[in-house]
Amino acid sequence: MSSSERSLEVQRAEFAAARGLAMPLAGTLAWAGVGIAGCFLPATTMLWVLVIATGMIAYLGMGLSKLTGEDFLDKTRPKNVFQNLFFVAMAQALLVYAIAIPFGIADPTAMPLGVGILTGSMWMVYSWVIQHWVGYFHAIARTVAVLVLWYAFPEHRYVAIPAAIVVIYAVTIAVQESRWRALRAA
Repeated sequence: MSSSERSLEVQRAEFAAARGLAMPLAGTLAWAGVGIAGCFLPATTMLWVLVIATGMIAYLGMGLSKLTGEDFLDKTRPKNVFQNLFFVAMAQALLVYAIAIPFGIADPTAMPLGVGILTGSMWMVYSWVIQHWVGYFHAIARTVAVLVLWYAFPEHRYVAIPAAIVVIYAVTIAVQESRWRALRAA
């Protein structure tokens, strides 16, 4: 059955019923890698570590989706317009590198601020689609934490900011799993 043969309400419910762990797990791995590398590498190198690691989140998520049962690439499942919207929101988040990279080249320590906040904005769209607060929490907590830590730890921005993002992802993952289990039990 194609997406045009199912109502938007049905497709939204299908999307919201998904486990929703693959992408936050991928984000956790990428940002943890950035934070670990930030302990050892200079900011000028970290600029590119951050671009590469966060640019790989979508691909990591696609791979992890097979392990979480979400399988984004499963061709046998009916198409879902909200899954497409989610991928468009991810693509929109990637477009922010056009802003972040030039600023990062001018000041490499600005990169965690720009990428940390701008790529987290896609969570707002996710929350609206699933009609749950978890994405709003993720985007807002991430924005506040990144901004505060950017000012509070100017010498450790590539460690403190990724650490906070990983913690926010951990909360997001716990909420997502709890939400999914509750939906399955209902």
